[in-house]
Amino acid sequence: MKKYKNLIAKEISSLLENVTEQQIAALIEYPPNSEMGDLSFPCFKLSKTLRKAPQVIADELKWSLQLDAIERMESAAGYLNFFIDKVRFADYVIKSILTLGDQYGSQNVGNDKTVVIDYSSPNIAKPFHVAHLRSTVIGNALYRIYSFLGYTCIGINHLGDWGTQFGKLIVAYHLWGNSDEIEKGGIDELLRLYVKFHDEAEHNPVLEDQARAWFVKLEQDDKEALRLWRWFVDISIKEFKRIYQLLGVHFDSYTGESFYNDKMEAAIGQLRDKGLLEEDQGASLVRLDAYEMPPALILKKDGSSLYHTRDITAALYRKDAYDFEKAIYVTDYAQNLHFQQWFKVVELLGYEWSNDLVHVAFGRVSLEGTSLSTRKGNIIKLEDVLQQSIAKTKAIMEARNANIENMDEIARQVGVGAVIFNDLSSSRIKDIVFSWKEVLNFEGETGPYLQYTHARASSILTKAMSQFGMSINDSLVEPAHLINDSSIHLLKELSMFGERIEWAMQKSEPSIISRYLIDLAQAFNRFYHECPILVENASVREARLALVKCVKTTLVNGLRLIGLEAPEKI
Repeated sequence: MKKYKNLIAKEISSLLENVTEQQIAALIEYPPNSEMGDLSFPCFKLSKTLRKAPQVIADELKWSLQLDAIERMESAAGYLNFFIDKVRFADYVIKSILTLGDQYGSQNVGNDKTVVIDYSSPNIAKPFHVAHLRSTVIGNALYRIYSFLGYTCIGINHLGDWGTQFGKLIVAYHLWGNSDEIEKGGIDELLRLYVKFHDEAEHNPVLEDQARAWFVKLEQDDKEALRLWRWFVDISIKEFKRIYQLLGVHFDSYTGESFYNDKMEAAIGQLRDKGLLEEDQGASLVRLDAYEMPPALILKKDGSSLYHTRDITAALYRKDAYDFEKAIYVTDYAQNLHFQQWFKVVELLGYEWSNDLVHVAFGRVSLEGTSLSTRKGNIIKLEDVLQQSIAKTKAIMEARNANIENMDEIARQVGVGAVIFNDLSSSRIKDIVFSWKEVLNFEGETGPYLQYTHARASSILTKAMSQFGMSINDSLVEPAHLINDSSIHLLKELSMFGERIEWAMQKSEPSIISRYLIDLAQAFNRFYHECPILVENASVREARLALVKCVKTTLVNGLRLIGLEAPEKI
């Protein structure tokens, strides 16, 4: 529909002074029902400028506009309503999708521009649990959306591979650890040691001092500290990559916090040179009182770095390395203040590009109302959730059709897709209470519903080829066969795809695409039930099959943007 919006906006702006085409296009709306038109232009905001009543403006535009693609116009209550030529519209949508194929919905708005996206970022030596899923799948979807719109994307996994927690783990390993048990148990054994440390430290505070001392050694390149740290990192990354492979997620860089160790001194030097860094009881910080924020702590009393130090350093490095148009950080809203603080510090350093730093916040995950906590061992491992979802999918498939080919692969696609879609189906800022029942629910508006709809479209096309030996040729499609209510409704949904992708990018909200795909699937299933497809009349059959092919193409493109696969059979 964007083409029609732009066409109308161009013609209206040509008739009015001091109003741009872009301003008009931004005002054009989609009426709540088709009886009120396919597009609508409210004239109220022009009333003051033109010194005329909205209804008068609407009436004058109605008689002045000449638009071949519009069947008729009606002015009512200050709105100018447009009714599109349905045959032309059907022809345009069908030909656009069949021509563009897997590029339908894509654009080049990001041509020659780079976006850095920092997402997932689990902590080394701690299990990848359900709370990590949010940053991972939201970031992955944004990466795919920006790429589809022509941007060069750099996906960075800013691993939590530095900090006092490693001092704690080293102390725990020396006191209670065993190398054979760690090699055998991997992250699970590291978690056991981490939890034990916190349990013991409650009764023996000296352990905390020992942990801080070991972290200082680590920052000073102590051989034993570095050896253990590298070992913990290798064990962790191996497990993380297995889970990323299962999710279909990849990164261009695994530069965690430790990557910036030899770069922090330069960043700290800039803070000193600008007179921003001051000492307070032995620690170094940047005052932010003037901006109604607590100070940003840069160095602790013992000289060790903190999150602010490493994030500022990382931003300076990334701007220099990638010259980004935008740098996006996908973390939960509990870190809002942290990002506001160090974004402000970068601004105070004099960098105008601080405005290009964006925090994409999301809601937190709790377990039946209780916060997830690694140190208390109160977590649910993401791999367990994924494997249970895959197992449930396979059980359903076996009950329905034991002879289906590639059952294990399809079960993986659908099971993993169900978990991803469950996370991306609602607004990212919404808090989530983890529920096994909800995650493993495949009924209603779910990922499996979308994948099944795609499989249905694929089955229809395969059956048509088998029965009629035909392939779809857009030049032979007669759009006049696609102007009944359910067909036009479906065509409208298809035409909205590009706009929804842009909107999802602008709002950093993948759920916009998830919601769109549900609407598209529902429109298709209505069309499927109301319009027999494999009919004897060849021209009707060809037109309806072309529409099925367009739905299949758009579903594949949309599912790919949010990280789901589209199996041909389920």
